[in-house]
This record gives sequence, structure tokens and C-alpha cells, in this order.
Amino acid sequence: MIKWAIIFAVIGLIAGVLGFGGIAGGAMGIAKFLFIAALVIAAVLFLLGVTIFKKVT
Repeated sequence: MIKWAIIFAVIGLIAGVLGFGGIAGGAMGIAKFLFIAALVIAAVLFLLGVTIFKKVT
């Protein structure tokens, strides 16, 4: 998911440099959403891993 966030960020930056403001804003919005979603999923999986590890040992 981070890979897609980076791809959309690059698309947004290139579109912004070329003057396509609407496309750049949309791509950066998607990139921000994907990055935050990846962080939330990583945090949830980390917490689940910690709690399951405590229950197993």
C-alpha cells in the first residue's frame, strides 16, 4: 500500500509541475489517504501481534 502511495505522490508531483492542478490535487489526496491507511493497518497488526504474543507465552 505504501508503494501505491508513493506512485500517486509522484504522479501528483509531475502533474503539479506540468500545470494540471486538479489532477495533482486528486493524486496527492489519494496518496495521503493510502499512506495514512497503511500506517493504521500497520499499527493494528503490531498491536494484535503484541497481544497474541503475550497470550502464547
